[in-house]
Amino acid sequence: MTNTNNPTVTKLSTSSPLPKVFIGLPQWQHSHWPKTWFANYPKSDNQLVHYAKECNTVEGNTTFYSLPHSDAVSRWQQSVGSDFSFTFKFNQQITHVHQLLHCEDEVNEQLHMLAPLEHKLGVMLLQLPASFGPEKLERLAAFLHLLPQHITVAVEVRHLAFFGKGDEEKQLNQLLIEYNANRIIMDTRALFTGADTNSSDSALLREVRNKKPRVPVNVIATANNPVVRFVGNDNDEDNIACLTPWVNKIHQWRLEGKSPYFFCHRPDNKDAPWLAQQFIDLYNNKHGDAAIPNLAIKAQPSQNALF
Repeated sequence: MTNTNNPTVTKLSTSSPLPKVFIGLPQWQHSHWPKTWFANYPKSDNQLVHYAKECNTVEGNTTFYSLPHSDAVSRWQQSVGSDFSFTFKFNQQITHVHQLLHCEDEVNEQLHMLAPLEHKLGVMLLQLPASFGPEKLERLAAFLHLLPQHITVAVEVRHLAFFGKGDEEKQLNQLLIEYNANRIIMDTRALFTGADTNSSDSALLREVRNKKPRVPVNVIATANNPVVRFVGNDNDEDNIACLTPWVNKIHQWRLEGKSPYFFCHRPDNKDAPWLAQQFIDLYNNKHGDAAIPNLAIKAQPSQNALF
């Protein structure tokens, strides 16, 4: 994991309460969770209510494909507590079809649709395709310039030039710093650790490996809400080895007054809560005086016993 943090660091007083860490998954419902993770909660058709008692953010992928109806947004707003932070992706028409050109109407429509979430809308995720290269940075600058100031944004790039530690990456990072935009860090090292086998689980692993980008893990906080998207595999040892470096980095960001977002993915995301708890265990064992709340599965039998 390459550290490219800004050289000037201001740390909070050791007596100050540290900013919170937002821990989340790529979805708030799964058909397996009522029997496992949410087993001790009352039965409900609205899993978001249970999820929001466990995690304080979620990676909202649904808006990438289509915009929600207003009644759905209202239901989401009412289902979570005041300290919950939704993150939603900008729609693919904005990022992949228009590639940030002539998309003001689409942006305004999406932000208007999500406005009822008010302060519960934490970060908007701008996921750009691999074809969005350094020659299009002016588009990104214009896009960020036009965003309302109350919108917190995080940008994910996939063009390899933005990971080469050269002028292209420096220009990107400087642009994000200028506009107070966070850089999303995609960590797929655990996902790509280990060889494939011929099992049915391995077929899913291969499918996920084909979909997820394999890019370097260049670590930088360009604003106050750095976003990490961590994609694990199905081997606990691999996951722990790749999670461990994030423990001190997340703590360092908190000491600097930043409030990071840490999203946990697994090949089958029914298992993602257990990956999140692995990270929480690692963090709390090292920094117990600034502990992150455990998930309910901490007090349940092991994952293997549940499935």
